[in-house]
Amino acid sequence: MKMESMILVSVWITAFSLFFFIPRKKFRLAQTALLFKQMLTWIIGLVVVELGWIEYPVREFASVIRSSFTFEYLAYPIICGLFNARYPENRSLLFKLFYYSSYCTVITVVELLIEINTNLVNYIHWSWYWTWITLFITFFMSRKFSKWFFSISVPKGEIT
Repeated sequence: MKMESMILVSVWITAFSLFFFIPRKKFRLAQTALLFKQMLTWIIGLVVVELGWIEYPVREFASVIRSSFTFEYLAYPIICGLFNARYPENRSLLFKLFYYSSYCTVITVVELLIEINTNLVNYIHWSWYWTWITLFITFFMSRKFSKWFFSISVPKGEIT
């Protein structure tokens, strides 16, 4: 098995194992964040690939789409679900910024290592800081959406 294939399989295994770190009572929140992040990263990923800023030479579904299914539709959204489920709601703003930054930094470093050492992703007109910025923005958007989604109150008796 090629190194790229082994990495993709390990990403799938790691991503699904993250579900065990989501508290049971926050699972719906994680699902909502995951689905919202899937929508964002799928669209952004397609735009970035179609504009020629990034390419994925080794990918799943190569004859159908030029984006990476594993990273754009599985790994980042699952990590976002964990991010939202474990979000430190009652901590200081500084700690919350550290929380955002640590998730974005770890993901960016891993992607950069993958970009340098494998053929899974190639930056053409892209750089690590664009990855970090887009991750920060999409994590922020998913957090705001999830808070909004769960703040909607339905009057009793309207929906059963």
